[in-house]
Amino acid sequence: MKSKGLYIIFITVLIDMIGFGLIIPILPTFAKGDLGASDVMVGLLAASYSFMQFIFAPFWGGLSDRFGRRPIILTSIALMGLSYVVFAHSSTLAILFIARLMGGFGAANISVAYAYISDSTEPKNRTKAFGFIGAAFGLGFIIGPVFGGIIKETYNILTLGYAAAGLSVFNLIIAFIFLPESLKTFNKTKALFENPLKKLTYVFKNEFVGSLLFINFVYIAAFSMMTITAALLWKEQYNLSDKEVGYMFGFIGILIVIIQGGLIGPVNKRLGDFKMLILGVVLMMIGLVSMPFVPLEYFIPLELFALAFTAFGNSFLSTPAGSLISKNTSEQEQGMIMGTNQSMGSLGRIVGPLVGGALYGVNYYWPYVTSGVIMLFVVFLCIRLAKIHSSN
Repeated sequence: MKSKGLYIIFITVLIDMIGFGLIIPILPTFAKGDLGASDVMVGLLAASYSFMQFIFAPFWGGLSDRFGRRPIILTSIALMGLSYVVFAHSSTLAILFIARLMGGFGAANISVAYAYISDSTEPKNRTKAFGFIGAAFGLGFIIGPVFGGIIKETYNILTLGYAAAGLSVFNLIIAFIFLPESLKTFNKTKALFENPLKKLTYVFKNEFVGSLLFINFVYIAAFSMMTITAALLWKEQYNLSDKEVGYMFGFIGILIVIIQGGLIGPVNKRLGDFKMLILGVVLMMIGLVSMPFVPLEYFIPLELFALAFTAFGNSFLSTPAGSLISKNTSEQEQGMIMGTNQSMGSLGRIVGPLVGGALYGVNYYWPYVTSGVIMLFVVFLCIRLAKIHSSN
């Protein structure tokens, strides 16, 4: 059952990320170029999606502790499909905002998927299992952005939205038929809705887990400054088309698949969680800072090198961080803690795009320089946490 469940959750996350990847690379240029959004408004669009995740991820995680992982994953897939239908008809910024808010509300299956993995694996195998799911993210970001750019450039936003919605319908069918329940004990006393800030207060009482959650927030905020402005940077400063922007995101996806699918296990075994975490932060810092400084005539291959550093850094950072959180959380609280971790990531994706969009409006260098400074701060946080862990 464990093996079957992990393979099905891999397929579920993969299909979900393909649908997500179809939309994300063209969202900033569509909002700005087609609907007249400002740079600040582009950041606000991205932040609105993450705001809904921040509010509702602990709710979905707690709900999965009470009723099981499977029904929550199925519900979230259906909600994502509906959001893509609304996106397909986004003729105004108001409709686009509604689509992103709906999508953020439904985007619960990622945190619950991680709780599903925690249910189905031994602690010693979780880093590898998280890397396995990370490969689904990467593969989704190969297929999704590439086809998203092609569909948008060849057809229109209506076709793109319905393509993503169709994938959600297919995903719902696959998960409904084949995905088994992973939770053995249901916590029927779990509250249906709690203030997400209250959850944060609770988990931060554990200094070790709280520190990991804070590191997750800071690094995602920095990384989100890049992701929301990269399409604008490449299109406005390097003259890339929507299709070429999709190829750039697809390149990141290829690297993530290779790293998560084949390198995470050996590197983690050799370095351990903390050294791998610190190496990831340093690599990401170098990659982010380099991106806007690549000369136009050397865009290829230098920008690809910068993206490679970023992809390696992201994988080496996120996987051991998730594993360390899981290993230091009781089985009864896996869903809640993973949901809260998703909320911290969502909070980073609120702050990052808002700040990144505003900074890009001032000067396109600033989101990347600021991200690099933030990642330098994260290096010191990781070193401090490693010392705390070793002294216990």
